[in-house]
Parts: sequence; C-alpha cells; structure tokens
Amino acid sequence: MRRIFKLPATAAKTSLYLLTAAGAGALASQTISPTLVPGEIRAGISGIVRSSRAVWTIASTVVDYKYSLHGLSEDSDDYRRVLSEVHLCSAKRILQLCEANKGFYVKAGQFVAALRQVPKEYSSTLSSLQDQVLIIQCVSWTYAVPCHFKAIKEVLTSSLGPDLLEIFLSFDEHPVAAASIAQVHRAVLKDHQEVAVKVQYPGLEHQFKIDIAAMSFLSKFVALFFPEYRFGWLVSEFAESVALELDFIHEARNAERTARNFKNNTVVRVPHIFWDFTTRRVLTMEFCQGCKLKYGGGCFRHASSTPDYQKFLSFQVDDLEFMIEMEIEPIKVAKALVEVFAEMIFVHGFVHGDPHPGNILVSPEGPNSFCLVLLDHGIYKELDEGFRRDYCQLWKALILLDANKILQLGERFGVGKYSRYFPLIFTGRTIDSKSALGRGMSAEERKNIKQDLQSLKMEDLSSFMESLPSDFLMILRTDGLLRSLLSKLGAPHRVRLLAYAKYAIQGLSPKSNPESELLELLSWTEQVWHSLIKLLKQILVPAGYRLRNLSPFYSLTP
Repeated sequence: MRRIFKLPATAAKTSLYLLTAAGAGALASQTISPTLVPGEIRAGISGIVRSSRAVWTIASTVVDYKYSLHGLSEDSDDYRRVLSEVHLCSAKRILQLCEANKGFYVKAGQFVAALRQVPKEYSSTLSSLQDQVLIIQCVSWTYAVPCHFKAIKEVLTSSLGPDLLEIFLSFDEHPVAAASIAQVHRAVLKDHQEVAVKVQYPGLEHQFKIDIAAMSFLSKFVALFFPEYRFGWLVSEFAESVALELDFIHEARNAERTARNFKNNTVVRVPHIFWDFTTRRVLTMEFCQGCKLKYGGGCFRHASSTPDYQKFLSFQVDDLEFMIEMEIEPIKVAKALVEVFAEMIFVHGFVHGDPHPGNILVSPEGPNSFCLVLLDHGIYKELDEGFRRDYCQLWKALILLDANKILQLGERFGVGKYSRYFPLIFTGRTIDSKSALGRGMSAEERKNIKQDLQSLKMEDLSSFMESLPSDFLMILRTDGLLRSLLSKLGAPHRVRLLAYAKYAIQGLSPKSNPESELLELLSWTEQVWHSLIKLLKQILVPAGYRLRNLSPFYSLTP
C-alpha cells in the first residue's frame, strides 16, 4: 500500500500557501496593467483566482510525488506500483482543477487526454472531460456554463452593429449550446434562413493570456523539481492551437477550405458560412441540429417517428442508441469517419485537430443513408508538404514491415532511437514483428516489449515528445481522438489501419495506382471473408448439433 500523501505539518501547509501566493502574485504582475478596462479587470481578478487554485493543485501534486516516491529504487516493482498510484491520484486532482476552473483548463485537460503518450492514468482520468457536455434544448457541446445574454448582446452589437433587428428576424436569447470559449444561439436572418450564431465570451482573450501564463509557470515549476518531467512542449502546442481558435474568421476560412476539399465526397457535409455576419468574435453559419439521447432526456424521441423530422435530425457520432434506431450501421460510420480523416492527413495535408464527438454529427441523409457533419473548424493544422510525404512513407513502411525505412524516417523526424517505437504507437506491433497487419503481437513479442518499456524513464518520454515536429504532435492528438471514437463504434483495429494504408499510398501518388487498388481489394476481401465465416457458422453449427443428436455414438461421448 502506498504512503498516502497528506500535508503532515503546519509548516508544510504554510510553505504551500506561500508558494501559491507567490505564484499568483507573479502571474498578476505579468497580466494586470493600469490601462485595463473594467471588464478586463474582472477577467484579471478571475484569472488570479483560477491561477491560485492551479498553483495550489500542482504544488500539492509535486509534494505528493516527492513524498510518496522517496527512498524507492526506480528499478523496483514497488516504485512502479507507487508511481502508478500517484499518477492516478494526481490525475484526479487535476481533473477537479479543470472542472473548477472551466474554460481553457477544460480544453487543456481534453488536449492532454487525447495524447496516448502521457501516462495512461492521466489520459484515462482526464478523458471524462470529453464526455462532460452541457445540453441546452437537446444540443450537445463541450462542457461550459452559458453566459448571460446581456454580455453576449454587447459582443454582437460591437461586432455586427447596434441594431440587430436589421439583420435578424428573430434571435433566441437562450443558447442552444455552450462551449469553453463561446456559446451558440439559434436565429433567423431577414431572408428566413435559419442560422447558428457562435458568439465568443467577452474578455476571453485576456483570460487566455492569464491562463497560458499560469500553465507556463506551472510547467517550469514542475521541471524545477522533476527535470525529467518537461511539459513546455505541451503548453506551447496547446497555446498555439487555442490562439487560432479564438479568431472566428480563421475558423470560417478553415470550414470553407474543408468544404472545397470534400466537394465531391457525398459523405461529408460542412455548414455554410454567412460572411456578411461573421467577424473575429461572431461566426454565423448554417444551423445543424444535433441531439444525444442519453443526455437529452428523450426530448426529441417523441418526434423521431415523424418522417419529415428524421430528414433534418442529426446526432453525435458516438450515439449508438440513436444510430441503431435510425438503422445506420456503426461500423459503416466508423469506416467513413476514419477515411475522411485519413484523406485529410495523407492527401490534403489540412487536418481538423479536434474530432471529439460533439464536433461530428451523423445525419440520416445522402446516398449512403447517412453523412458526417463536421463542426467547429477552429483548430486545424496545415502540414508541411515535406512532412506530409514523410508521414505517408512512414505508414507505407509500417505496413510493409520495413524496419530500416522506419528508422531512417525517425532520423528525419528528429526522434532518433525512439523511432523504433513508431510501430508500437501506431499499429500495436514491434519493429521486428512479422505478424500480419492488425493481428497484434505474439506472446513472445509482448514479453519482450514489456521488458523494453520498463527500461524507459520519464526522461525518455520527455525527450521523445520534445523532439517531435509540431505537425507530428497534432497528428498524435487527432489519431488518439479518432481511435477513441472508433472504439466506441465497435470498429476493429484493422478498419483504421487499412484506411491509413490506403490513403498513405494515395498521398504519395494521387492518381490511381495498383497498390491503392490492391488495398481496396484487401479491404473488400476481408469484408467478404468475415461475411463468409459468419454464414458458415450459421449453417454448420446447427447442422453439427443435428448430426450429433442423430449419431448412435452421441450418448457415449462425455
């Protein structure tokens, strides 16, 4: 049993209180100036409260690690067991911090949860932030508390003009969805077009500066006590992605570019942007209704049998209950989803970086009986063309088990010796594996990789993550979110691997080629094979049962 951390003495508590005050004071000196307007001052004071809470949480966590692991050998089983327990305890503590501070802290928690490269205790615990949604009028969105309409109206009038009646026939003051940086209202334009108006919370940019300053301070504070735990790369990547998300003009351009990229793909739909009513802090787009039944309290269920209603109702991509009710096969949705993102990564080089369930709706329309509606285009990454081609080459090498090519590409990506773990990260195999794609590892391979991983230290993880190009970090996060969605949809591992292999080869040679056709055939053959096996089971199992009953020797068998 691990030694449970408590602040054992008044002196220890006093030290933490002083540290918290010092940290908050330092942050305040960086973020509050006498020229701030009252709204920004309120944001600054709120930021200091949130920062103080964060400093206290992280300081407590540092003491927990130091106290609990003191005197244990890093090579011992006791050390690994206690470390896992402290990871879990600390992850729960940070989850409480994210839920208390809300806003950017929730987004930061979601950002970490999507990375499989952090200790699993953190990714699994913080993953609950992906599922915390606020449902208003049965529409789901990221966890947040809606802002009073008076403050929202000030943003609207300062962005679109003083008289909103000149723009809208009607504007619902009650939000249909609330996110960590904005909330969405339903409205009708003068031409009777129904729209969704996404309005950024007032004072958000100043709050962002305070929160990022706090996170940067805390990452340096942790590294001071634990040099091997370096998270500066994580804070930088998070700050870069969120800074872009705060500009709704940038988001609108991303949406239109994605729509153009998939203009010939009937499975993908992107809401239309109304540029006349879109600014840096207000985004007006086509309204797409969404509902997740298990949170919505069944408020749409009474209408689900109405044909006209079914035509426009969409639901979150992980809502299996509604999917089954609408007679849509989850595996087909999973396959379509992973192919859309594989095309983004390997072919377009323009990647949606936040594919959590609230940002992807399934609409029961289109030639395939459904289409995917992509929302929230704030976080995108335009991949460097050299990186995109190298990443395609990496996946081709992973599929062909070309160890030399994987190690060569690892040098190009700047990770050196750590490239030997690429097959494990992406395909669940070792670099020396000879097993078929998607078949996993043999018992011997599992034993060897377990011993290998036990030899790795946190220093190795920090070095690996720091060495990766920014493009690669985005890919890892997007891939982590996709794998979580595919798991919820019940898709086998091979669905993702085959899609990535197909589009990696297409990304190297955009025109049709034999290798791509071969992979298409492999995918089709696999489906036929599984269908054949299922059919044979249905035929042979009952037949075998009847034969055993007819056999004169059946009664003699044990």
